[in-house]
Amino acid sequence: MKNYLSERLAQIKPSPTIAISDKARELRAAGEDVISLSQGEPDFETPEHIKAAAIQAMQNGQTRYTAVDGIPELKQAIREKFKQDNGLSYELSQISVSTGGKQVLYNAFMATLNAGDEVIIPAPYWVSYPDMVVLAQGRPVFAACLAQNNFKLTAEALEAAITPATCWLILNSPSNPTGSVYTRSELKALAEVLLRHPQILIMTDDIYEHLIYGEAEFSTLAQVEPELISRTLTCNGMSKAYCMTGWRVGFAGGPEPLIRAMAKLQSQSTSNPTSISQYAAVAGLTGGRAFLKDMLIAYEERRNTIVGLLNGVAGITCATPDGAFYVYPSCQGLVGAIAPDGTRLESDTDVCAYLLEAAKVTVVPGEAFGSPGYFRISYALGIDQLVEACDRIQLACEKLEHT
Repeated sequence: MKNYLSERLAQIKPSPTIAISDKARELRAAGEDVISLSQGEPDFETPEHIKAAAIQAMQNGQTRYTAVDGIPELKQAIREKFKQDNGLSYELSQISVSTGGKQVLYNAFMATLNAGDEVIIPAPYWVSYPDMVVLAQGRPVFAACLAQNNFKLTAEALEAAITPATCWLILNSPSNPTGSVYTRSELKALAEVLLRHPQILIMTDDIYEHLIYGEAEFSTLAQVEPELISRTLTCNGMSKAYCMTGWRVGFAGGPEPLIRAMAKLQSQSTSNPTSISQYAAVAGLTGGRAFLKDMLIAYEERRNTIVGLLNGVAGITCATPDGAFYVYPSCQGLVGAIAPDGTRLESDTDVCAYLLEAAKVTVVPGEAFGSPGYFRISYALGIDQLVEACDRIQLACEKLEHT
C-alpha cells in the first residue's frame, strides 16, 4: 500500500509528556493503581467567575464566528494585562489570540521560518519547541544550560550559539521543565547580546508568569530592555495560572507585521478561538487574581514537600525551583544500577521506565527535554498523592543494586 504520510510528519515525534500521561490513563483504566506526575495541568478548578462568564456568553448567543485572532474585548483585556503586569504598551493590532499558547508559538514559526533558518532553544526545553521548528522547516540549535547555572541560558552560551542563519531565540521563564526563573540582571545580560544581533527575533514564553515563589520576581525580556520590543513576541495564555487548560486560549503581543502574518496563517487553519472561551478569558483577565493566593500557598507547600522527600532517596538529588509547578531532579545516581530482574538502568529513560514498573509512578525522562540524566515531576496534584508517589519511588529505589 502507498504510504500517504508526509515526509514532514516523519521528522517529528509525538509529545512525550502527552504520551506518558496517556499511558498512565490506560494503566488506570486497566485497573492499575498508577500515580501520574507527568502532565503539566493544574488540579484546581477554573474559577467560578470565569465559568459564569462562559455560561452568560452562551445565554447571550455569543456562540458564532469571531474575528480570526480574537474579539476586541479580549484584545483590550490583554492589552491592559501587558501594561499593568509587564509595563508593555501594545495597540490592539499588535495582539494575537489563538487556540491555546501552543498555537501562538506554532503560528509564529510557520509565518517566519524558511528552510534552514535556525532557532536557538535553551536546553532543557519544553518538548514541543524543537518539533514545531522542524515542522516549519527550521533547524533547532540547542544551547546547553547547566545545572550550576540553575539551567538558565548565559550570555556566553547565547553568543556562542548565534550564526548568520539565526532567526529566533526562545526564552521560557518560569521554565518547563525546571521551574527556573530568570532574574532581571540575567535577562539584561542576554539583552546586551541580542542588541548586537538585530536580525534575531525573540520569543518569550511566559505561560507560568504568575506561578512564582519566595523572593523570586518575574520579568520579561521586552520589559527589561525596551529596545527589543520591536522584535519580541511576548507569549502567554490562560491555561496555567487561570486553570483553563481545556478552554484553549493563548495570546501574544508583538510587532504588527508579525501579528498580521500570524492572523493570516490562522485564518487558513483553525480560524478564531472558541467564542465562549474568549468571553471567559475576558472575565479571567479583568476579574482579579485573588484566587491565586491559595493556589500559590498550596503549590509552595507541595514543592517544599516533594523536594525534601526526593532528596531523601539515595541516587536522587533535587534543587528547589522558583516557579511553575515542576521539579527537575537528577537521577544520575541511579543510572547503572541493577533492577531486581537483572536489568541494568542505562539511562534516565530506563530509570523512568523502572519507576513506572516497580512503583507505578509516571515521570518524564530528561532525555525528552534535551537534558539526559534528569526527570521531570509535576506537583500539580494533591499533596497526599505526592507523598504516596515519593514513598513508592523510595521503596523502588531501595530495591536497586548499585555496582
